Amino acid sequence: MLKPQEAVLVVVDVQGKLAQVVNMSDELQLCITKLIKGLQLFELPMLWLEQLPEKLGHTSPAVHDELIKCTKPISKQHFSGWHCDEFRSQLIGAHKKEVILVGIEAHVCVYQTCIDLLDNGFNVHLVVDALSSRTVENKALGIAMMQAKGAQITNMESLLFELQHEAVGECFRQLIKIIK
Repeated sequence: MLKPQEAVLVVVDVQGKLAQVVNMSDELQLCITKLIKGLQLFELPMLWLEQLPEKLGHTSPAVHDELIKCTKPISKQHFSGWHCDEFRSQLIGAHKKEVILVGIEAHVCVYQTCIDLLDNGFNVHLVVDALSSRTVENKALGIAMMQAKGAQITNMESLLFELQHEAVGECFRQLIKIIK
C-alpha cells in the first residue's frame, strides 16, 4: 500500500496548446486538478515540469492555479524531467521513493521521465486517468510501455483512497467532497 509519507507527485507538461488538443483534455485537466487538491490534504510534495514554456506556453490555468499554491514550475528542455538538474535535485531532496506521475504526452515526455525514474531506483505509479496524448492509441501505447518496464497503474480515485486507507476522519470527509 502506498503511504503519503513515502510519495511525491510529478506533473509533466500540462501546458500550452498541447494541453487543449490532447485526447479528453477537459476531463484530463479536471482529474489532475482533483488529484492535486486531494494530495494537498496529505501534504505530499509536488514537482511541476514545463517543457520549454517560452516556446510552448505555460501550464493550463486550472492546473496552474492548484499547483501554484504549493510549488513552482520547473522549466526543462529534455523530454525526460530527469535530465533537468533542478528537477532531479528537488526530487532527490524530497527523500521519497514513490513517484505519482501524471501529465502529457504519455508516450513521449511522461514515458521518458518514467523510464529514467525507474532506472534510478524510484517506484512509479501512473495515474492513467491523469495521463493523455493527442491520440488514444499513443496514450495506451505509452502506458503499456511504462507498465512493461515496471511502472504500476492506478487511477485518481483508487490512489486517493489508497492513501486515505480508512473511511473516517476530517481528511476523508474533505476527500469525498473533492472526488464528487
